[in-house]
Amino acid sequence: MSPHHAVKLGPDVLSLVAFGRGRKKHMGGGSPIAGDDHTRWPRTPPRVERHSRAGQLRSVRKHFLRQVVDTKDLGRDDQPLRVLGYSLVPSPRARPDEDWGTLQAEAEQCGYAIAARLHDVAVPVTTTYFPASSASQGVYTPPWDRPGWRETERQLREGLADGVIVLDRHNISSDDDEYHAVIKHLGEHCRAFLHLVISEEPVAPT
Repeated sequence: MSPHHAVKLGPDVLSLVAFGRGRKKHMGGGSPIAGDDHTRWPRTPPRVERHSRAGQLRSVRKHFLRQVVDTKDLGRDDQPLRVLGYSLVPSPRARPDEDWGTLQAEAEQCGYAIAARLHDVAVPVTTTYFPASSASQGVYTPPWDRPGWRETERQLREGLADGVIVLDRHNISSDDDEYHAVIKHLGEHCRAFLHLVISEEPVAPT
């Protein structure tokens, strides 16, 4: 079994029972909103929670980056951090050339050296599923089922690179729990970090 396989929670669901009770007994602040038939209490917009999760994921990712940097400093290694460029292309006919240029420019700006470039096709096999994220569209292959990503992890485990650089988190996964599991696996089992050109952002409401 892949080290990534863990129990994944589904999308957030508003409990209608809890909401019904909330109309009878409001425990939070704020004022009731008058309606035609019922009094409604203002609820925290879903975007607030998504902002919070994005910040949490970003903090975890940067934590493992600091660990790698601190280890290099302790070893007095003056060599630049080595990263693997990784891209997920939408179809077998698509090429990652545009992504490579962006990843190379970001790596140079951060002082990284790109050791190798790998990519996968978004749907290379027939065994696919829909992620829990409500914003995800279409079929999808988990990162650990992609040959390019498996090779990325192999090189990291063998110490051929210190981290991975990708354009954005959706090249890894749009599902928060899955993405979090990948970051932790890289940091805890591969002693590596993930660098994003575009930092984590909350998924837009649909």
